[in-house]
Amino acid sequence: MTIARAPLRINLVVRDNGLGLTRDAQLLADALKANGCDVHVTSLGEKDEQLRWRYGRGRRVFFSHWRHAWARIRGRTPYDVNIMFEHLWPLHLSLARYNIALPNPEWFDSKDARHLRRMDHVWAKTRYAQKLFQALGCKTSFVGFDSDDHYDPHVPRTRRFFHLAGGSRIKGTERLLALWRKHPEWPQLTVLQNPACANPGSAQANIRHCVEYIAPEALREFQNAHAFHVCPSEAEGWGHYIVEGMGVGAVVITTDAAPMNELVSPERGLLVAAHEAGTMGHTVTWHFDEAAMEQAITEAMQMSDDELRDKGHRAREWFAQNHVEFARRVGTALAEILPSRSKVS
Repeated sequence: MTIARAPLRINLVVRDNGLGLTRDAQLLADALKANGCDVHVTSLGEKDEQLRWRYGRGRRVFFSHWRHAWARIRGRTPYDVNIMFEHLWPLHLSLARYNIALPNPEWFDSKDARHLRRMDHVWAKTRYAQKLFQALGCKTSFVGFDSDDHYDPHVPRTRRFFHLAGGSRIKGTERLLALWRKHPEWPQLTVLQNPACANPGSAQANIRHCVEYIAPEALREFQNAHAFHVCPSEAEGWGHYIVEGMGVGAVVITTDAAPMNELVSPERGLLVAAHEAGTMGHTVTWHFDEAAMEQAITEAMQMSDDELRDKGHRAREWFAQNHVEFARRVGTALAEILPSRSKVS
């Protein structure tokens, strides 16, 4: 007689910012549900961020670890596994038997580092992040990640350039705009940016700088309508705007540095040489080389229709394969933490 096991109870501990992190939680929840898990989301706000800082220093660090240890000893936890997004949340450690960190290295700070030894495992979105946390002595699994599919073959595509800055200040936006102003002969560059971060500068005929709210349907049309997506990231935890660009079959131009060059290869995009610019959290930041970016833009403009189509097709293939493999990698990572449970295929 086979006894059916109860599904794993997974708690996603995440800052609900209504933007990238909220979307990340939904994408991982989908992959976990595909592996037969019950998923709960603990949505955090500004008060929780303040408590994270407070319990990242002094005796409060010890107190949060004691609560976690005591909950394990008693065996009374509402969840089997916590998965903590971006940061480590000490007051939520005791909610589960096992705790998994899902960090973005550029945002992982000293307060997080003080709780790292309480993590049973680190799930890495990139190979680069996996190496960083292995070097800190952590048990790690590479799970990668997923992004939304915005592909629409019905949108006519033009040989123009697109840069989705959003609300991030580490997308290389200001340097890209400054370079484009030096080249009025280049095709139009469309930049979508949060007004809180935008510095449009002087108007120029070949720059369209949109700083107003863009509806999701309009964003998808922008992504599909542009043959080239310029994504000169200084750092990435995963790189949604890079992966979404690949998903719509665009040729993505990005920084030739980790982890951006894990996503984009010369076979499915264009890489731009870069130099180290500093550090942020637990990672190095990068600035693209201007001459190399000029060369990449020139190469893109001279690309034949066949080469453009082939690179876009390979990018789209990578996106589709990654989507399928993400859920499998999540299942494998769960089996590594809970070996008594068979992996879900």
